[in-house]
Amino acid sequence: MEKLRDLRCEACRKGAPRATPEEIAGFRPQIPAWQVKTVQEIEGLSRTFDFANFAEALAFTQEVGELAEAEGHHPEILTEWGKVTVRWYTRKIRGLHRNDLIMAAKTDALFKGVPVQ
Repeated sequence: MEKLRDLRCEACRKGAPRATPEEIAGFRPQIPAWQVKTVQEIEGLSRTFDFANFAEALAFTQEVGELAEAEGHHPEILTEWGKVTVRWYTRKIRGLHRNDLIMAAKTDALFKGVPVQ
């Protein structure tokens, strides 16, 4: 199976296919800490990362933002003292796309200090 963190996001348009339950289940072992949550009727992937202080949380937020810009795919990010919550979903299709799975894996790699493409 492909390593999600090594894949690139593709341009997503309105009407693009959502990730299937089978696709999500197949990739879940690569992103086990992420939860599938529905917010305002939109399914997304969510995870909270813990840090020792606000400065570390803010630095991680910046890294996730730079990754998002590089991939052209942007999350919701909540930065608080000692934690950052990241939520990936695709606005154009109001749900999960393969890009969200890819970005969850890349976010995990950033957190672990593993270089991402």
